[in-house]
Amino acid sequence: MSLIGPRPALAYEIEHYKEWHKRRMETKPGVTGLWQVSGRNLVSFDEMAKLDIHYIENWSLGLDLNIIIKTVFVVLFKRAY
Repeated sequence: MSLIGPRPALAYEIEHYKEWHKRRMETKPGVTGLWQVSGRNLVSFDEMAKLDIHYIENWSLGLDLNIIIKTVFVVLFKRAY
């Protein structure tokens, strides 16, 4: 497991994935990620998958640093952006 990346999928969830959802499993799962700092349970599953795929396709050190900084604010203030 990595510090940053898509959350790991549960086995029973994968059974219900559409083919494009499986792209989110192309990288190591992480403790925090773009979805966690972008609304968490306020976004649909499809939107969560899109955020994870966006992270995979646009990975950079800057994006990871941005997610880490936002994670600190989410944890401290319980508010996603």
